[in-house]
Amino acid sequence: MSLLLRRLSSHGLGKPPVSVRSSLLLFLSKGFSTSLRQTPPCKIVLAEPCGGDLGKLVVMNLNEPECTDLEKKVPLELVYDEKIIIGASRGWIATLKEDGVLRLQDDFNPVASDTNPKRIPLPPLVTLPHCQTKIITNVSLSSSSPEDDQDCVVAIKFLGPQLSFCKPASQSKPEWTNIKIENPCFYSSRVMFSKKHNLFRIPGSGGHVIGSWDPYKPSNNLELQSLRFTNMPKLTKSKQNLLDMCCRSEHLVESLPTGENFLVKQYKKTIKITKAGIARMRTKALMVFKLDEEGNAVYTQDIGDLNMVLSMSEPFCVLATSFPDLLPNSIDIKDFDESGFVHLKCTRVWSRSYPCSIPYYIPPQHIIES
Repeated sequence: MSLLLRRLSSHGLGKPPVSVRSSLLLFLSKGFSTSLRQTPPCKIVLAEPCGGDLGKLVVMNLNEPECTDLEKKVPLELVYDEKIIIGASRGWIATLKEDGVLRLQDDFNPVASDTNPKRIPLPPLVTLPHCQTKIITNVSLSSSSPEDDQDCVVAIKFLGPQLSFCKPASQSKPEWTNIKIENPCFYSSRVMFSKKHNLFRIPGSGGHVIGSWDPYKPSNNLELQSLRFTNMPKLTKSKQNLLDMCCRSEHLVESLPTGENFLVKQYKKTIKITKAGIARMRTKALMVFKLDEEGNAVYTQDIGDLNMVLSMSEPFCVLATSFPDLLPNSIDIKDFDESGFVHLKCTRVWSRSYPCSIPYYIPPQHIIES
């Protein structure tokens, strides 16, 4: 119960969080992994102006109800201009500014240098015929070292048919490999990299099929896997009616600590339309399915010691026992207009409308000893 109250507090659903000032050392001491020297997973809160166009990064550990002010300085525009960041994966953010250059940046990595921030420019985007590259669905990296890993591949999924791949460190002038997906069931889907399968994967609308690409030899002929849903829950008529009124999205999530793969169906409902005509949505239900190699998608309310994170970053999982006071068998949610979480055993969604320009969670980062 105490862990549940902590999650309520951290999302502003109980006692308001208390802002505290601390150094990076305190941030690292507030709950890093006992098995590996890693930072806790954290969400970006804001940046406090400290002169010029820079601000000190403020984060919140996933296992703490308090904010932590770091000494790390970041450009204020990254925090307060929501149009610049187009995605995040493995501790990196992808930015696209008015100059039209797409970059990978490590500004939100709490242990990365702020005196020597990494900026990795990617080649100009190429738009395929009858496609578009203005609206980006998400970004996925095959490793956390795009600056020096020759095999690291960056995948960008655009709304519609186009999916583009690039190896930033493989050559002096990297180029995009552009794929046009013919099946419209993938047009609004998000791409993710599976370390277990060594493939980029994407769920089709409804989650009944998964498309896959070899990161080193991507082609228009994607590999398809059909899913068979089993152990489906019996829903009451009112619950079924609620789900029918919701907008559904599918997320493929891989647990690196356990090697498990999951399909998560998220159901969101419009709760308000602002005067500007913007629809405010809230998550009303989450359904989790554990995937196996035979294509079975088994509904479950028990993901064990895992804590899963869904945000505008690539989804990830951590072991709750690796970080003190982290709630197991739960899912944290962060979006531009929502903050909340679900404890899968009781299925209830705790959430609130919470406008946020930086709805990004940063997964645990390895601490490099100096």
